[in-house]
Amino acid sequence: MILVEDWAEIRRLHRAEQMPIRAIARHLGILKNTVKRALAHDRPPKYERPAKGSVVDAVEVQIRELLRETPTMPATVIAERIGWDRGMTVLKERVRELRPAYVPVDPVSRTVYRPGELAQCDLWFPDAEIPLGYGQTGQPPVLVMVSGYSRMITARMLPSRRTGDLVDGHWRLLSGWGAVPRMLVWDNEAGVGRGKVTGEFAAFAGLLSTKIHLCRPRDPESKGLMERANGYLETSFLPGRHFSGPDDFNLQLGEWLKVANRRRHRAARPIERWEADKAGMIALPPVDPPSWWRFATRLGRDHYVRIDTNDYSVGPAAIGRTVTVLCDNDQVIVLAAGGEIVALHSRCWARHQTLTDPDHAAIGSAMRREVHRHQARQAAAGGGPVVEVEQRELGSYDRLFTVIDGGNNQEAG
Repeated sequence: MILVEDWAEIRRLHRAEQMPIRAIARHLGILKNTVKRALAHDRPPKYERPAKGSVVDAVEVQIRELLRETPTMPATVIAERIGWDRGMTVLKERVRELRPAYVPVDPVSRTVYRPGELAQCDLWFPDAEIPLGYGQTGQPPVLVMVSGYSRMITARMLPSRRTGDLVDGHWRLLSGWGAVPRMLVWDNEAGVGRGKVTGEFAAFAGLLSTKIHLCRPRDPESKGLMERANGYLETSFLPGRHFSGPDDFNLQLGEWLKVANRRRHRAARPIERWEADKAGMIALPPVDPPSWWRFATRLGRDHYVRIDTNDYSVGPAAIGRTVTVLCDNDQVIVLAAGGEIVALHSRCWARHQTLTDPDHAAIGSAMRREVHRHQARQAAAGGGPVVEVEQRELGSYDRLFTVIDGGNNQEAG
C-alpha cells in the first residue's frame, strides 16, 4: 500500500506533467501496476483492518427477538434471558447498536416563537456565597426569565423558592418588562407546581391573564432557552465578581443585563427584537398589590409572627386580636382590623433570627410594668377576687374520722 503523499504525486505527474505511467514508475521506483491503481481511484488510499467476528454474533438473533417484544429492555435483563456469561461491555455495545431499530424515534423539532408568545422561567443557583446578615452566608435562588422571540433576559435574586417569593419575583420582573407573555413555561418547580399548578400560582396567572405551562419531567429540550441563559450567567456574569449582599447582587446583575441584552445572540440582538416582542404580549393588570405572601393569625402574648424561619415583632396593643401578615421580597407588614399598620420590618434573608422593633419592646415593657403596679396595688389593699367556700361545723370532721362518738356510721346516717 502506498502513502497518501505518493498517491498525490503520481496523480500530479500524470495529469499535470503528462508523464507516462512507465516513466512515473521509474521516477518513483514503484511498480507500474501500483501507478495504475493510484490513477484508477479518486480517493486517497486508506488502510482498513478486516473486520473480525464478535462473541455477541452468536446471540444477536436472540437479542433482536427480545428487543422486538420489549424495545426498552435493559441490557442486564437481556444478558439474564439469553444466559450471557461473558463480559458485559461488549454485550451492552451491541444492544446499544441494535436498540434504535426497535425503539420509536422521538425527534425534537426546531421551535420558532412568535412575538409575545411565551417566556421560559427557571431558578439559577449561583456558585457564590452571598452575605445575608447576622454572620450568615448562602446561595439564594435567582429567578431567570427569557422571552422566546427576542431572547430578552431578566433575572432577580429571591429570598427563597417558596410560592410567595416566586410570585412576587415574577411580578417585579414582569413589571420591569411592562408586559406579560401569553405563556410562562416552568419545569415542575415545587413552588409553581408539579403536574398541576399550585392554587396561588393559578390565581396569579388569572390576574395576569396568562397561561402556566409545566414541562414534562426529564425533557430539557423543551427549555433550551433557559439552559443556555443559565450557562451564560454562570460563565459571563458570575466570574470574578464579589457581592456585599442580595441588593448588591441584584444591582450588579441588572447593570450587566443591560449590556448582555444588547449583544448579538445568533442572528440578532435581543434589544432589536424587543419592541416587536413586547407588542405581542398582554398588558400588565392595573393593580399593584403590596405583597403576595399573605396570611391571618391571632396574635399571642408573645407578640411575634413567624415568616419562613424568622420571627418579627408586632405592636403589643394588638395582642389577642386577629392580624393580617403581608410579606414580599423586601418587607414585612402586619395589619390590624381596619388596616392599621402594627408592624413594619425589612425582610430578613438570614435564617432563625428574631427581629424586634425598639418601639414594640418599649411599649411591651411599659405594659408589663403597668400590670405589675396594678397587681401590687391589689395586694396592698387586700383585694383580689373573693371565692365563696362552704363552711361546715368542725365537729363533723371529728365524727367523720371517729375521733368522738358518732363516727362514720353516724355521719353517714
